[in-house]
Amino acid sequence: MIPAIATHGLCKTYPRTWRTPPFEAVRELSLTIGEGEVFGFIGPNGAGKSTVIKVLTGVLQPTTGRAELFGEDVSQTAARRGLGYVPENPSLYDYLTPLEILMMGLSIHAVRPANRRQHCLQWLERFDLAQVANKRVRSFSKGMTQRVALAHAMAIQPRLLILDEPLSGLDPVGRKDVVDILGEYRGAGGTIFLTSHVLHDVEQLADRFGLIHRGQLLTIRSPQELAADQADRYVLRYRGGAPIEGCSEVRPGLFTLDAGAAELPALIARVNACGGVLQDVKPSVSLETVFFRTISSSDVASR
Repeated sequence: MIPAIATHGLCKTYPRTWRTPPFEAVRELSLTIGEGEVFGFIGPNGAGKSTVIKVLTGVLQPTTGRAELFGEDVSQTAARRGLGYVPENPSLYDYLTPLEILMMGLSIHAVRPANRRQHCLQWLERFDLAQVANKRVRSFSKGMTQRVALAHAMAIQPRLLILDEPLSGLDPVGRKDVVDILGEYRGAGGTIFLTSHVLHDVEQLADRFGLIHRGQLLTIRSPQELAADQADRYVLRYRGGAPIEGCSEVRPGLFTLDAGAAELPALIARVNACGGVLQDVKPSVSLETVFFRTISSSDVASR
């Protein structure tokens, strides 16, 4: 089966300017993402995530190596047919209305539903924008603009979604709605490549995640591999009461304990006995802990 996304030895170097030396933003990136997969692409600011997205969407040409969408080189127009893309800060024609933007998207991507207007209005309704379908985008908040961009990407019936911080600027209700819609798209066989600094979102949505740092892909993992790494270790947090032996005080009145699964009942009893209030119990290994451990190990190795 042809992968939805494939990169082979992808490198991107920004040339020297009179102020700065050449900068290697992406180094030897080889990656394969299958059709129907949700892939989370994470890394700190400046790691190379946006550069990779710009190459995949045809905005930038790689210095060396190549990138393909569904077997077509990204330099070819055919590769981007059916690609829904939402950047971190969508720049929409603010003199247009959401309905006009979605209708324009259908024309550009040659999508011909039976009733174009109704099709667009249905997607605006899904993103809670039907009531402003005919208002100019220039009056919208960041969150509303983000939802218009997402509705536009979904309305073209994409075979691939590339989303850069898709939940940026959304309130809790909007975030839940978007996560639900992306879940439905995934369930219908859609492919998603997303970046987010909110690692919980990536952990919730992605089948696999790749961690990039200083232009290098450091690891690719799945939730199942994270679960295997946990080895029945948990972090217990409680508020108030007295410190229990072995605990750490992360801030005044909030304590944490690392424990195995078999130890949890006794520790919870001790928390109650000391007057503490149990706040939560979480696996000790999460995407966040993997993120910081991998970044730290990479920095140490590069010294």
